[in-house]
Amino acid sequence: MDTPQTIQVMLVDDHNVVRSGLATFLRAYDDLELVGEAKNGLEALELCHKTKPDVILMDLMMPEMDGIAATRSILADYPDIKIIAMTSFEEEELVQGVLAAGAISYLLKNISSDELAKAIRDAASGKSTLSPEAARVLVQATRPTKQPLFDLTEREMEVLKLVVQGKNNQQIADELVISLATVKAHISSILSKLQVSSRAEATAYAIKHKIVSL
Repeated sequence: MDTPQTIQVMLVDDHNVVRSGLATFLRAYDDLELVGEAKNGLEALELCHKTKPDVILMDLMMPEMDGIAATRSILADYPDIKIIAMTSFEEEELVQGVLAAGAISYLLKNISSDELAKAIRDAASGKSTLSPEAARVLVQATRPTKQPLFDLTEREMEVLKLVVQGKNNQQIADELVISLATVKAHISSILSKLQVSSRAEATAYAIKHKIVSL
């Protein structure tokens, strides 16, 4: 029976205690070998030239060069290295940023030892692992947000522009030479289409989304 190939792992984290803990974890698995440690992205980049690891466990929040910039730089030189982002945070910008930079996986530091070992093996073979929290962030980020509705008629656009200018119903009716009832009907339609409940909200919405020019 063939002996499984050893996966060479590099640790990048600015906290000595975290690196020490991860180093101890790696020693518990025969197929995982620690080949280097760095405390920031710049050190990681330099160390990659010497060690050329298979997998890097990359912290994101570090001085000198953060994990996202380091991931991008390392993969530009060594595209075959697999980088696993490991962090205590699940902010959308961090998740999307490091995955866009090329990280294969995103894990939170509360992951169990066996789960981390599996994630390292999966990364070495080209498989991604996302923590449930990171996956949820990505799903939420891809959900469509409430978009501006631009299906207003030409007349409704004229009415909305006058509303934004602060004109009341009678002034709008006089300017557009339409009845007061027609103005009210247009405004009701505008509020419905923009999914707002008042003239003030319609004004704010129209300005924010540049639906009308002032």
